[in-house]
Amino acid sequence: MLVVAGYPAGMRLFRALLLFKLGFWAGMFASAVVMKRAFPSHGDAESDEVRLVAIQNGIEIKSRAQAFRGGSMFSWFGGIAVDLREAKLAPNAHLEVGSLFGGIAIRVPPEWRIESDVKAIAGGVEVAVPEPEAEDAPTLRIDGFAAFGGVAVGAKPIDD
Repeated sequence: MLVVAGYPAGMRLFRALLLFKLGFWAGMFASAVVMKRAFPSHGDAESDEVRLVAIQNGIEIKSRAQAFRGGSMFSWFGGIAVDLREAKLAPNAHLEVGSLFGGIAIRVPPEWRIESDVKAIAGGVEVAVPEPEAEDAPTLRIDGFAAFGGVAVGAKPIDD
């Protein structure tokens, strides 16, 4: 190998790592563009079941569903904000969430019970919903993951 004076081996390593990192991020963004076209979002304020996909953008929905059954939410370099305080919860409601370099925020009424099994890898999950007093409170089950992103579930009365 040719060794040039003034060009240390550490610089070659730095250049190789920099090129690898740039290639990695370029690949991530290119993949996100392809995924955005392949998996469009479905659901609106009246939908009982949603399939929300936020890839390099944001989605905000204030649901008024009469029998919300759940669905799925996925964010990748994007964000999803869903307000379920005006929705009526159907029995066995289940949400599957996934966040990769993005965020998901879900707001529920304080009367709901939330059962969460969301895992985080270099990200965060917060479920700040007090336990309801009623034993027969409507229950929303949330499963999923957050990798380098976050999932937050909070309760707030509609008046606020």
